[in-house]
Amino acid sequence: MEVIVFAEGQTEEQFIKRIIAPTLRGLGIFLKPQLLHTSRDAKGGAVTFDRLKVNARNTLRQDTNAVLTTFLDLYGLDTPFPGLDQAKRHTDPLRRAESVEVSLAAAIVQEVGCKPGRFVPHIQPYEFEGLLFSDVAALATTEPGWSGSLTKLQKIREGFQTPEHINDSFDTKPSRRLETALSPKYHKTRHGPLAAGHVTLAAMERECAHFHGWMDKLRALAR
Repeated sequence: MEVIVFAEGQTEEQFIKRIIAPTLRGLGIFLKPQLLHTSRDAKGGAVTFDRLKVNARNTLRQDTNAVLTTFLDLYGLDTPFPGLDQAKRHTDPLRRAESVEVSLAAAIVQEVGCKPGRFVPHIQPYEFEGLLFSDVAALATTEPGWSGSLTKLQKIREGFQTPEHINDSFDTKPSRRLETALSPKYHKTRHGPLAAGHVTLAAMERECAHFHGWMDKLRALAR
């Protein structure tokens, strides 16, 4: 089964291609990550519901057998996204992401006119880099010199219930924390997928319940 994954940026696209996709091939599930078109000539960047809606409609109508899923950050999600305002009532980011996913699924299914099972939304709390805090000791081995920042990374991780709770403001989002803590500096496209390989998918699923739930939904497609 082909599963198209709308990814927010190049880092997420490579994470899906290099880390997630190989683990699902044995189940007959073939992930095909795609950057969302954000303009006539560009891909990636800010994700709005209008952009997602148009791309989802085109994708699901062009390939009537494919399933579509998303890998989008909760951090910085565009305000007009379905259910986002209501979801902000939840203080827990996992509940907030789940709430947005329910509203988003209903909106896309209605827009496209497809069966509900063909769209499996995933909103990652708060962003991809949160997953890298699933094993900070492994993360610190990614780049020579990062081992000196292990204590800083451990302190960040110990301050939150799970990696998916590392909070969302410009100065405290996971990617910003990595940029601040690490030397040489963390660069998203260069280090993200590489660090994910060190941390491992197993650690991410063990530590990040919402991410684990998405992986289980993907694996369930084989049944």
